[in-house]
Amino acid sequence: MTEAETDAALARGALAGDAQAQRALVERHRDALYRLARTATGDPDEALDIVQEAFLAAFTALGRYDPARPLRGWLATITLNKARDWARRRKVRRLLGLALPANAASWIPDDAPLPDEVAEQRDALAATARAIAALPASLKDVLLLRTLEGLSQAETARALGISEKAVETRLYRARQKLGEPPRDDPAARV
Repeated sequence: MTEAETDAALARGALAGDAQAQRALVERHRDALYRLARTATGDPDEALDIVQEAFLAAFTALGRYDPARPLRGWLATITLNKARDWARRRKVRRLLGLALPANAASWIPDDAPLPDEVAEQRDALAATARAIAALPASLKDVLLLRTLEGLSQAETARALGISEKAVETRLYRARQKLGEPPRDDPAARV
């Protein structure tokens, strides 16, 4: 059974109220959604809340999920929408001067480098995360889905409701804003 078939079967079970199917879906996708939310917001603690909100929204809307399409892309779209909502709320909180709560994010395994590598790369990683978080949502979403989550150009286009050419253009612009050489640039191959 392929991943898509397994996801579709689990989604049917979750829709029927099977708690084990719901748990299996969360376990299969929570780490990827957490990485997506963490990178979109630049805040590991808020990413936990965003993932919880995304799963809650997904399970509430599961009847509208089309099993012919990848569940991962559908969940990623919901997560990105929740991250955008968070960014809007954050702006309001800043305006009002309210502090954001801090939560522990220790239960999710992290793809962070080893401690000795962290010391060497901390500034570069922080600068990159800030640069990605500062990108306009239209560029950031494409960049995260294509490069971080590894969705194909077609899957990214479907998830965001845009054309494949728009995905290609936005990915190019996002990389350009981040100072990454274009993929077809001979200097990028070195």
